[in-house]
Amino acid sequence: MFKKNYNPENQPKAWLFLLPSLVIIFLFSVYPLFRSLIMSFQKGTLINQRYAGIENYQKVLTDPVFFKALRNTALFAFTVVPIALILSLAIAWIIFEKVKHKSFFETIFFMPYVTSTIAIGIVFRYFFNGSYGIINYLLSLVGIAPINWLDNVNMSMTTLIIFGVWTSLAFNIIILLAGMRNIDQEHYKIAKMFGANNWEIFRRITFPQLIPTFAFLLTVNIIAAFKVYTQVYALFGGQPGIAKSATTAVYYIYDKFHIAGRPGIAMAATVILFIIILMVTFIQNKILKKVGE
Repeated sequence: MFKKNYNPENQPKAWLFLLPSLVIIFLFSVYPLFRSLIMSFQKGTLINQRYAGIENYQKVLTDPVFFKALRNTALFAFTVVPIALILSLAIAWIIFEKVKHKSFFETIFFMPYVTSTIAIGIVFRYFFNGSYGIINYLLSLVGIAPINWLDNVNMSMTTLIIFGVWTSLAFNIIILLAGMRNIDQEHYKIAKMFGANNWEIFRRITFPQLIPTFAFLLTVNIIAAFKVYTQVYALFGGQPGIAKSATTAVYYIYDKFHIAGRPGIAMAATVILFIIILMVTFIQNKILKKVGE
C-alpha cells in the first residue's frame, strides 16, 4: 500500500478540474449579483443606460406599492412557513409511526414537488372557483355560503397562503422523514421498555433529534417564501390578484422590469429585497443558535 501525502503541486490540477464549475457559478450566480447592483444605480432602457445615483432607491422607498408588496410578502412568509412546518412535521410523524408502506406514501407526497407549479396553480384555480369550485362545494355541505376566493380583494392573500402551505408540504415531509430515519432506533426501543408513550417519545427523542433538520427547513422555507412569485402568477392567471391585492416583492420587481420597462428601479428593489432576506436569515439563525444552546 502506498501512502498518498498532501502535495501542494496538486493544487493547480484541482483548480483545473474545478474550473468548469467555477465558470458556471460565476456566470449564473456571481456576475448577476454584481450586474444587478450596478444596474440599480442606472436609469433608462437596457440598451441605453446612464448613471442615476441613488434616484432608483429613492423612488422605490417612496413607492406605496413596494411597501404593500413587502407587507404581503412578510404576511405570506410568516404565515405559510410556521403552518407548513407544523403540518409537515405532524404528517411525517404519522407516516413514520403509523403507516406500513412508507415508500408508497413518500412517493405520493413527493409528486407535487416535482410537478410544475403553473400546472398545480391551474388546478387550484378550479378548486377555488367561486361558482363551481370544489372548495365552495365542500363548504356548502356544512352550511357555509360560497366564498369568492380569487376575485375578492380581501381574500386574495388568504387564498395565496392556503396555496403556499399546500405547495410547501411535499418537500418538508420528505426531508423530515429522511431525518426521522436517521434517528437511532435503539432510543425508541429503550423508551418503550420504560413505558414511554408516543407523545413522550416524540417530545423527548424525535423532535430534539430533528432540530438540525427543522432549522435547515426553516431557513430554506423563509428564503423561498420571501421570493414567492410563481404561486402568485399561477394562482391568479398571470396577475397579482384582483386590483393587485396579492402583489409580492418579486412580482413588483417583475412588473417594473418586464412590464413597466424600468430595469433600474427593478434592480434597486432587488437589492433591497436581498438585504431584507439576509437580515431575516441572520436574525433567524441567531435565534435558532440561542434555542439550540
